[in-house]
Amino acid sequence: MNKPDPTEFEHVRSWVFDLDNTLYPHDADLFSQIDVLMTTYVSEFLRLSREDARKLQKDLYRDHGTTLRGLMDLYNVDPDDFLQKVHDIDYSWLKPNPALGEAIRSLPGRKFIFTNGNRSHAEKAAAQLGILDQFEDIFDIVAAGLIPKPAKESYEAFVALHGIAGPDAVMFEDLARNLAIPKQLGMKTVLIVPQNLEETYSEVWERDLGREDEVDYVTDDLTLFLQTINSR
Repeated sequence: MNKPDPTEFEHVRSWVFDLDNTLYPHDADLFSQIDVLMTTYVSEFLRLSREDARKLQKDLYRDHGTTLRGLMDLYNVDPDDFLQKVHDIDYSWLKPNPALGEAIRSLPGRKFIFTNGNRSHAEKAAAQLGILDQFEDIFDIVAAGLIPKPAKESYEAFVALHGIAGPDAVMFEDLARNLAIPKQLGMKTVLIVPQNLEETYSEVWERDLGREDEVDYVTDDLTLFLQTINSR
């Protein structure tokens, strides 16, 4: 973990946040609900055992960026049906985080959520956290033309839509590979990791080996990180 130097963020006017395991912590375990529903969807759609569906789900995630993109590319799945069903979850698992909301509110400039999930999911999660009103817009997988991060096209669509200049922006993400293009665009990059780096986080299909050059900062406490920036 490295403590931010507030002076290095004085120029930032666009603050871009991933959603899952970034704006809420990994230990909230919300994504585990989505993960189970994805396995169920793959199993039912392709008539596979849950074990085979689970393996395929992770293979698609690894090879195509998201399970949905893989299902679309290889099996012509209906993306609207998939997104609706896998996000039918219980958001009460998330605890409101007024300190995070205040830290985001105090940042100078514009704030965005940029997620591979859909807008409804992002709105419900952010509302449960009590931070939804702090964001100018949510750029979701539909707005990205169903092309997920880390594809360059997704970022290009986002910055073009909102007129964002890379050198004036910072991106917060829980996956280092999703920071490669932001780094190329001149953004500051911040990797969010779980507190104590839980063993479950290090499943092979989630590892980002050799990505150190794409990450400027690493933190396991987003709220404290933002509070430190605001202390200037």
